[in-house]
Amino acid sequence: MIPFNIPLCLGTEIKYIEAAITKNHQISGDGPFTKACSDWLCQKAQVPGAFLTSSGTAALEMTALLAGITPGDEVIMPAFTFVTTANAFALRGATIVFVDIRPDTLNINETLIEAAITPRTKVIVPVHYGGIGCEMEAIMAIAKRHNLLVVEDAAQGMMASYKNKALGSIGDLGCYSFHETKNYTMGEGGALLINRENLLERATIIRDMGTNRHDFLAGRVDKYSWVDLGSSYLPSELNAAHLYAQLEAAEMVNTRRLSIWQRYFEQLTPLAEAGRIDLPVVPEHCTHNGHLFYIKTASQSERDDLVAWLKQDQINTVFHYTPLHETPGGQKFGRFHGADRYTTSESLRLLRLPLFYSLTEDELATVVERITAFFKK
Repeated sequence: MIPFNIPLCLGTEIKYIEAAITKNHQISGDGPFTKACSDWLCQKAQVPGAFLTSSGTAALEMTALLAGITPGDEVIMPAFTFVTTANAFALRGATIVFVDIRPDTLNINETLIEAAITPRTKVIVPVHYGGIGCEMEAIMAIAKRHNLLVVEDAAQGMMASYKNKALGSIGDLGCYSFHETKNYTMGEGGALLINRENLLERATIIRDMGTNRHDFLAGRVDKYSWVDLGSSYLPSELNAAHLYAQLEAAEMVNTRRLSIWQRYFEQLTPLAEAGRIDLPVVPEHCTHNGHLFYIKTASQSERDDLVAWLKQDQINTVFHYTPLHETPGGQKFGRFHGADRYTTSESLRLLRLPLFYSLTEDELATVVERITAFFKK
């Protein structure tokens, strides 16, 4: 069997988890490993602040609080994304305004954003699909003209960049995910990147359940009290220890994943040149991270037939998001602005192939051979 994903495991994770328990004697959050992860993220992304969170969802929920979202506000994003991108803002009462995606990168179409802005718009949320950057230069210019906040959903984007800037570090706020399906994992976890220093203090309070706990522990205040909205967004120190073992090896992991991605691309190019499939597009000014590899078939029915064909050989492939504007939640909490030219049609053709750190050469060759055989039959 060739699984779709196997969570990254380098072997040092257990050693660090044991150290958290037996050496540091701290298993709740904000211990040495949490700090080490936060410092690593700040340095790598070149941002003023980075907060480890219990999930990528938690990081997004923190951005909604930091943005001051209240009922009646509007937030612009693509419908081709995971539910938590929208849910984080809908929880605060916002109306989600979906716009169409580009057919090449499957990212939000930056040329459609401005027409979707109303006096109630407060935030733009570009989602970097597959670790390939949105057109952030244009998006930041739009946000500046309309005095809007930009929150990057870079859940899939760590170690990727746009014009030499780390994804997640370009907007006002950025979010990573360290779920077990991501390139680097802590099981369940995420991170919030802060690119505006005036948001650092409030982000600290929000993550500490709306309290001034951080200042109290530092001796800056003599009372530990509730001062703002917040929640328990802090991950366990055990999760942070697991993640730090992988961050130390981030370059090695990234190189391996990019190598797998490139071999898929090269070996499937003949099918693309024959017009049978479409392959991912990476703009020249973007550096991706090999997070996922997909092909696009001619139609949904052909994709479904290919899934069944590969399953016969125990090769597990998956499609991706159901466009949010087509879901009951999307219709209840949002609306689609303009025409859906590509969001639905592209999502119905997309098929993700197995890609994980320990995928072997033989397994990759088998996947390619069976896909090629499908199109020959």
